[in-house]
This record gives sequence, structure tokens and C-alpha cells, in this order.
Amino acid sequence: MAVTEAENPLVGEITCGSLLQKLQEIWDEVGESDEERDKMLLQIEQECLDVYKRKVEQAAKSRAQLLQALSDAKLELSTLVSALGDKSFISIPETTLGTINEQLAAIAPALEQLLKQKEERVKEFSDVQSQIQKICGEIAGNDSEQTGAPAVDESDLSLKKLNEYQVKLQELQKEKSDRLHKVLEFVSTVHDLCAVLGMDFLSTITEVHPSLDDTTGVQSKSISNDTLLRLAETVSALNEDKKQRLHKLQELATQLIDLWNLMDTPEEERILLDHVTCHTSASVDGVTVPGALALDLIEQAEVEVERLDQLKASRMKEIAFKKQVELEEIFACAHIEIDPEAAREKIMALIDSGNVEPTELLADMDNQIAKAKEEVLSRKEILDRVEKWMSACEEESWLEDYNRDENRYNSSRGAHLNLKRAEKARILVNKIPGMVDTLVAKTRAWEEDRGISFSYDGVPLLAMLDEYAMLRQEREEEKRKLRDQKKYGEQQNTEQEAIFGSKPSPARPSGTKKVVGPRANGGTNGTPSRRLSLNATQNGSRSATKDGKRDSMKLAAPANFVAISKEDAASHVSGTDPVPASP
Repeated sequence: MAVTEAENPLVGEITCGSLLQKLQEIWDEVGESDEERDKMLLQIEQECLDVYKRKVEQAAKSRAQLLQALSDAKLELSTLVSALGDKSFISIPETTLGTINEQLAAIAPALEQLLKQKEERVKEFSDVQSQIQKICGEIAGNDSEQTGAPAVDESDLSLKKLNEYQVKLQELQKEKSDRLHKVLEFVSTVHDLCAVLGMDFLSTITEVHPSLDDTTGVQSKSISNDTLLRLAETVSALNEDKKQRLHKLQELATQLIDLWNLMDTPEEERILLDHVTCHTSASVDGVTVPGALALDLIEQAEVEVERLDQLKASRMKEIAFKKQVELEEIFACAHIEIDPEAAREKIMALIDSGNVEPTELLADMDNQIAKAKEEVLSRKEILDRVEKWMSACEEESWLEDYNRDENRYNSSRGAHLNLKRAEKARILVNKIPGMVDTLVAKTRAWEEDRGISFSYDGVPLLAMLDEYAMLRQEREEEKRKLRDQKKYGEQQNTEQEAIFGSKPSPARPSGTKKVVGPRANGGTNGTPSRRLSLNATQNGSRSATKDGKRDSMKLAAPANFVAISKEDAASHVSGTDPVPASP
């Protein structure tokens, strides 16, 4: 084994050569044999080989470790690039030149940057996924059960995947916003309904979910499907309760108003319950005043109705007579004859006997009033035609009086108005026969449909119309006789004038009968009475009246029946002047 003799400056005088020389000197002093010397040198050489061998193995192992580290670094670099999905902004070495350490040194900066970027990307994914998980939990209603951050899939940390999560997060945030808006609307509706119904809002809303009270922040309110469903059910239940309470209150208000009207309750007392009666015709959505449908208000109305019912029972006679007056007025307007005295006596007997409940009696009278109104409605068309017919008869009577007036053409005050009225009256008089025919047809149809006679103030209307037609025919006959008499008188005058040379004053012919329907003095309730009048002849030989029974009729309704006028029977009609065709 060759040993260098050169001195090593790092260890001073101690070198392999110097040590070997020192060993030789020692052997010489000792007198070591050559065989021992060779054996010792061989041993030294073997030990050196072992040292070198260990060093080589250590170096090889270190190289293998470096190669593995380089391979791991390259693999990690490739994995990071693949996971992050973008390498455009990071400088990654493309060549594999240089020593292992040089290659490691070249990869290390890029790997460090990618690891840092991965850490940031994982944090972004974790934040987005945490928000998604939280919102999904809020929607599902199990947000309180979630613990820890969601696991991030590090195999795909690309911006595309991150963008997908962000889009999903935005959709969930929008859904959360919409749900929160619905929740707040429901809460506001519940608040308004509770205010109207006089209910405790806080206890009502916290029964749905504790987070819905006013002390909780908006973003902390529950938006789960279950909460929305329960809110909708609560609003529906409150609306139904509001509807039922309003219906109940309106019924009570109607009863109050009816009782007030029945007993003439003064306005001062009515005002005290104006908050009850003001919603009589209101819709469910129209009632928004706080406490308007509270239970204590409804109970107050019920108590008042009960009090008035008891008061009504004590004032039954007064109320019953009031309803009887209403019934009599209805019959009077329809010209239906009744016996009011008998009806009042019957009411008194029923109340005094105690065999009928006051409510039943009033209900029966209300039923009679309703039927009377139906009867009035069925007679309305015929009564309207009777009114027109009688008005036309009055105009006919006025026209005949006007035609008998010798000064009607004088230029006196109001003469032109009378001329216009006369012209209209002639047109109306010409329509009377048609009116009568239509009225007869309508009346007969009504009687056939009802199976009873149509009476007007106790007198059969068809009999009135038949009598009118007969009187009108008699009047026309007398007019014809008057015309013949006048023609004969004119002939006599002409002959006398030819004989004596003078013209005597013409004699007035006998008066004519006339059929009129004047509006005479008013009957009961101020309704004008109608009569068919027949003028007597000049010698008083002809006059007609209704039978005594009709004249003595007593009506609860206005006594508007047809009769022959006493004034017309006592009057005399001059038939001297002809009736002109026009004014």
C-alpha cells in the first residue's frame, strides 16, 4: 500500500506516512519480525478498505436518498400542478440537466410556491365549502348539528372547481335571501294578524321557531323548510280565525243595529259601540285596526246583545206594535186592505197569554213583513199602471173643465201654459183606452197566476175598470146626443131667423157625464185618494155612487179606493161650446 509522504497542512505533522514511519521505528525498537510486520500492515490495509467501503456505501445511500427526494419532489410537483390545474404563473424547470443537488435546487422554489398556493387554495375551498355546508344546514334545519370544517378534496383544487363551488354558493345565498325575505314577510303578517286579533305576537311566533323573535338578528333567523311550512300554517290559521271572528262580530253588529232600530236607541248609546258596528260591511282584508277583532271586544258585543235581548222582551208590546205599523204601511203602499184593529188585538192577546215566546212572535211578524214586501213587489207593475191611468183620468177631467171655459182663449196671465197643457192632455187622453186594455190584461194574468182577485183598497180592480169602461161609454153616448141636440137647435134657430129676421140666444144643452179620476183629499199617511166621478145631468136625473159598504171601508193602509165624486154629482156641465181639435 502506497503511503504519501507529503505533509497535510490541515493536520500538521500527523500524516499517514509519518505514522507509518513512526510505526516502523517502534517495530525496529521492539525487534518485530517481518512476518508480523506484514501481517500488521495487511490488517491496516484491510481496515482502510473497510473505512472506504463504509464511506462508499454511505455515499451511495445518500445518493439514493437524494434521487428519491428528487423523484418525490418531481412527483409532488406534478401532483400539485395537476391538482391546481394551472402552471402558467409558476416557473417550472423543464430540463433534467445537472447534478442531483442542482436538480433539487432547481425544483425547490417552484415546489415551494406550489405548496404555498395549494395551502391558499385549500383554505379558499374550505371557506366556500363551509359556507355551502352552513347554508344547506340552515335550509335543512340541522345547522346546529354540524361540527368541524368540511373535508377538502385536494386532488382537484383547480380554479374551475373553485368557481363551481362559488357558483353553487351564490345560488344558495340567493335562495337563503329569498327564504329570509319570505320568513320576514310571514313574521310581519303574523305580527299584523296578532295585533288585529289582540293576541301575543312574541309567544305566537316563538312557538314556530325561537329564532323568529325581535331580539334575534335578521341573518340568524331560521329559514328551514319546516319553519316556512309552520309559518304558512300559522298565517293560514290566524287568517281563518280572523275570518271567523269578523263573521261573528258582523253578526253581533247586525243584531245590535236591529235591536237599536227596534228600540229607538239614542245615538249617544250607539256611539259607545261604534268600534263594533263600523265593521258591518268590511272585508277580511279591510280590517287592519289593532285590537279590532280581540276576544274581549267580541265578548263585549255578546254581552250587549244579550242585554238588549232581555230589554226587548220587557218592551215586547211596544216593539210588536211598531212592527205592526211597519206591516200596515207596507200594505198601505200596495193598496191592500187589512183590519189593523183585529191584528193589534191578536198581538195583545198573544203577549198577555204568555203562550208564545217574544222572539217567536217577532220572528213571525218579520216573516209577515217579508211576505208583504214580496206581495208589494208582485203588484208593483200593475199599481204603476193604475197610477198612470188615474193621472190620465185627472188630465181628462181637467181638459173637459178647460173646454167648458168660455174665456180659455183670452190673453190672460198663464193662458199659454194652459194651452200647452191642453195639447198634452189630449194626447194623453187618447191613450187611455190602450192603458185600460193593458191594465185589464195584466190584472187578469196576475189573478190567474195567483188564483185570487186583485183588489185596490178593497175594491176588485177589474170591477173598477169595467165600471170605468161603462161610464166612458155612457159619456160618449151622451156626447153624441148633445151633438144631435145642438144640431137640431141650430136648425130651429135658422128657421126662426128666416121667419122673424132675428137670431135668439142659443140655449145651453144638458150637461154631459164625464169619467174622471181626480186626486181628491189625501187618505191615511198622506196618500191621495182616487175616485171615478160621474157628472149629473142638468135636471139631476142621473147620478151614481158606490154601494154603502165600499164607502164605509176602514183601511190600515191609505183609503185610496175608487168612488163617485159627490162634488161631480152635484156639478152641472155646459155642453154649449164645441170642443176644439187644438188650442
